Amino acid sequence: MASSKHRWFEGQIAVVTGASSGIGRETALALAQHGARLALAARRVEPLQRLAEEIQGMGGAALVIPTDVTQQTQVDALIQRTLEQWGRVDVLIANAGQYIRCPTPQLNLEDMQASFAINFYGALYAVLATLPHMLRRKSGHIVLVTSLDGRVGLPPDGPYVAAKFALTGLGEVMRQELRPHGIHVTLVLPGRVDTPMIAHLKVPLISAKISAQRVAHAILRGIRKRKAEVIVPFQAYPLLFAHAISPHLSDWSIRTFHLEGWETPNTHSAA
Repeated sequence: MASSKHRWFEGQIAVVTGASSGIGRETALALAQHGARLALAARRVEPLQRLAEEIQGMGGAALVIPTDVTQQTQVDALIQRTLEQWGRVDVLIANAGQYIRCPTPQLNLEDMQASFAINFYGALYAVLATLPHMLRRKSGHIVLVTSLDGRVGLPPDGPYVAAKFALTGLGEVMRQELRPHGIHVTLVLPGRVDTPMIAHLKVPLISAKISAQRVAHAILRGIRKRKAEVIVPFQAYPLLFAHAISPHLSDWSIRTFHLEGWETPNTHSAA
């Protein structure tokens, strides 16, 4: 537990989607360590209950609300339940996602729809359910966990990239339009993260997976400092710069260093 001197989120109410594992789980734990009360959302109940017990064991407060973010009614119920319990939402971490890949020659509508359902609409539903409350209070912070794939597309990630690009673009507009209303928006664009979602993916050393805990700490810093963007790790910046200079240069970098990685047999995982 963080010392009382550094409990940056003391008494704040945070909703975290995709909290059952990975970035969502670590972010919920970090927020709890800094005094926040957590509404934990994901499809899998047992991991949420274990997380809630861990938070409660450290003296924190956590509410388990099983939620499929692809279902708008369930997301609405998540926010409503949080408001009934604690009366407000100070921080929304829209994190739930699923890594769906498909090479363009085999691209199909089903994969694209599935990716948008969780990676874009899952976040949008949470924003739409929370925003009226934040607007009334003229206060709040929305964190959209997108991806480096939401800024530079890696093959064969077409469905995932499309949804993350859409979420990144929406977040860019939201940040500008909501600031006058006292609401801050932070986009989080991680590179490869060591989570169950990409456990089946081997990656080159140059884009080695970072820990979910590292991303969580970066998210908390981003909220505290009201950053527009959080990009981790630092090694991601050369690819972003290469893409800004010339898309052909970033294409060459992706091919040369095999940044797409290599898949091992596994099923896609979602939080």
